[in-house]
Amino acid sequence: MSSQTEFLPALARSIDPATVTPNPAIRKKPLDVKVLAALAQMTGSISPMSLALAVFDWAGHLALAPGKRMDLLSQAYALNQEVWRTASSRSEATEEDEEEKPDRRFADPAWQSGPFKLFCQAFLATEAWWQSATTGIPGVSRHHEHLTSFMARQLLDIFSPGNYLFSNPVVLRRTMETGGGNLAQGWRNFMEDMERRINGRPPVGTENFQVGKNVAVTPGKVVFRNRLVELIQYVPTTDKVYPEPVLIVPAWIMKYYILDLSPHNSLIKYMVDQGYTVFCLSWKNPGEEEANLGMDDYLSMGIDEVLDAIAAIVPDQKVHAAGYCLGGTLLSIANAAMHRDGQDRLASMTLFTAQTDFTEPGELALFIDDSELAMLEAQMRDTGYLTAGQMAGAFQLLNSYDLLWSKMINEYLLGERSSMNDLMAWNADATRMPALMHAQYLRRLFLNDDLSEGRYPVRGKPVALTDIRTPIYCVATLTDHVAPWRSVYKIHYLTPAEITFVLTKGGHNAGIVSEPGRRNRYYQILERPAGGVYVSPDDWQQQAPRHEGSWWPAWSAWLQARSGTLVKPPALGAPQKGYPVLMDAPGSYVLEK
Repeated sequence: MSSQTEFLPALARSIDPATVTPNPAIRKKPLDVKVLAALAQMTGSISPMSLALAVFDWAGHLALAPGKRMDLLSQAYALNQEVWRTASSRSEATEEDEEEKPDRRFADPAWQSGPFKLFCQAFLATEAWWQSATTGIPGVSRHHEHLTSFMARQLLDIFSPGNYLFSNPVVLRRTMETGGGNLAQGWRNFMEDMERRINGRPPVGTENFQVGKNVAVTPGKVVFRNRLVELIQYVPTTDKVYPEPVLIVPAWIMKYYILDLSPHNSLIKYMVDQGYTVFCLSWKNPGEEEANLGMDDYLSMGIDEVLDAIAAIVPDQKVHAAGYCLGGTLLSIANAAMHRDGQDRLASMTLFTAQTDFTEPGELALFIDDSELAMLEAQMRDTGYLTAGQMAGAFQLLNSYDLLWSKMINEYLLGERSSMNDLMAWNADATRMPALMHAQYLRRLFLNDDLSEGRYPVRGKPVALTDIRTPIYCVATLTDHVAPWRSVYKIHYLTPAEITFVLTKGGHNAGIVSEPGRRNRYYQILERPAGGVYVSPDDWQQQAPRHEGSWWPAWSAWLQARSGTLVKPPALGAPQKGYPVLMDAPGSYVLEK
């Protein structure tokens, strides 16, 4: 019997029907699973039933809203008139026009001349009309409204005049200047990308960033390993260190070295240089053998066993734990479970773009409903894990202009290769996720919001974030599509603990990788004392003082205020206690493909 055949019954037995599979009968009907998995392959894991239901909900309620239809007709006439007036105007730009920031897709001055002005104005007017047409209709469910509006934007983006040779003045100008050389180079770029994609090779330029050679190079040692994680302890660079160690828990959907990129923008190196004993988890890239690992396994092997190892290496000290994205969510669950069980192991908890309430998780929720998850679960039963490509497609849709259309315009029409940097290379180094764990966290966290509502079970008993009393440092980013800052902010009414909230410029990744000295960076910061009065996010944004530069020094200062007197650095590992040095950082798990 193959390992694949052995895995499937184990996964079926381990899934909790009440919380993971909406229809337990599907597990007894392999034909249904195969049909759903095949459909997922054809549709890129997007459920056609979800889209059909959303469109039916929208169209049906629009048919019952004559007032809305009259408004749309009036708006269409007004927009049409405005497009022709603007496009035919030859007057100089007014002061109001100069103050208004142009759409970045059409920011080049060439778009304001000839027929191109009409092209872009007509497109923007159409976009505005469809935004109005898909929102504000009485009776349409919130999820269906968001889904129809999102899909309308995606379909319209296909027809943007900037995406085509003869309607893009910037491309036409470049074509005339180079005699078509840009198109020839664009074709070569396209063929090279297709060849790499077919052969499973990473994008062009990633070969210049090799893990352990020029990224993830902060010196350290792997001091603990189980079947799920490696624990890296970093070599101190100061004569003395703060007694309490720092543990960094990255999300399991990413390689840890986003926090240890190049030496100049490595958060881990920065913290080591500030005098901290830093530990970091490196998650295994799961395959078929890890398919039946669940969320409890991630808590026990990824948090509990790691804290045991740190306690052996740095005895009699609490830990300053920091979690990034879903790593922060996992850390919050673990912290609540520790307080429930009478354990006091953490000195503080830091959350980087981590959600604990999933009622408004941003545009990622568009891909999470019962129909979508049924398809994903069926697909994962065929493989035992979620592939990196499946996740990449969803994230690409969330930020389609930056990740898809602008790339096509620059590289295939203008013939200009985007220069690869360390963050882009890291982003291409994706990971998989075990089937059971992925199904559990999508249903329990994203779909059912069990954590914020006190239903999330750890070792068979629910945990409540209200039990947490550990001081919290919470960082959110201003333009985050994955964990919107207002969603991250909701931790304020989930725990009475002291919370220092930071809102920094940037997105989900670039806002965190924001080293001192980087230009055009700022952040806002404000502390709510333990048991303090709730302040709404909008009021918080008005009250919190703004600081120029990186938020990293502010976090270091916050930790210093909660740390003891400097001491001699601890040894690397604790072989006498069963935690010997296993190998040099970055370890072996991060290199798995």
